Amino acid sequence: MPKQPAAPPRRKRRSSEEVADRILEAAAEEFELSGYTGATTAAIARRAEVTEAQIFRFYESKQALFRAAIFTPLNRHFTEFHAANIARPGDSGSMRVMARRYINELQDFMEQHSRMLMSLIVASAYSPESTDGVGELEGLRAYFDQGTAVMSRRVSGQAKVDPRLMVRVSFVAVLASLMFKDWLFPKGLASDEDIREAIVDFVIDGIRANEA
Repeated sequence: MPKQPAAPPRRKRRSSEEVADRILEAAAEEFELSGYTGATTAAIARRAEVTEAQIFRFYESKQALFRAAIFTPLNRHFTEFHAANIARPGDSGSMRVMARRYINELQDFMEQHSRMLMSLIVASAYSPESTDGVGELEGLRAYFDQGTAVMSRRVSGQAKVDPRLMVRVSFVAVLASLMFKDWLFPKGLASDEDIREAIVDFVIDGIRANEA
């Protein structure tokens, strides 16, 4: 009598926490790959090996899933970056040296999370309803508040540029230079290190416009 083929092993049942983690991981990958408008819950479900019904059991809409997959971790990253890089009392070195170090670390941070940031930028451009409240990200707000406080302390008299505006303009200068590096800097124009140094000098000299 021919031997019967062994039955395929039954897949271990995943807990609700494991399913939720898989959905978030798959959603982040899909949003980063296809953007907000291109990503579908069907594609996310396939990537996570779940059903769409399971996705909507955890998240009421694609927008809610986007916020959980992109907003939440990006906010956490900003909070951690801010906590690790706030100026410490008695920190030695000139303000220019500290600013150079800080901006370099900001560039590293943005490069590390560039795909998430790009997902946010594209979603904001094509589906603004999906990014309502992006300016209220706690980590990003803390970054802006800290930068504003530092710049305000260095202003003597009436500032030429409102420190609240200056810190945001400086931030977007770094962000845009990195997010759109391939568009802005053709191959052979400058090395990556030269570009980074140019961004640092540009931002620092811009910030110093408010100094007496």
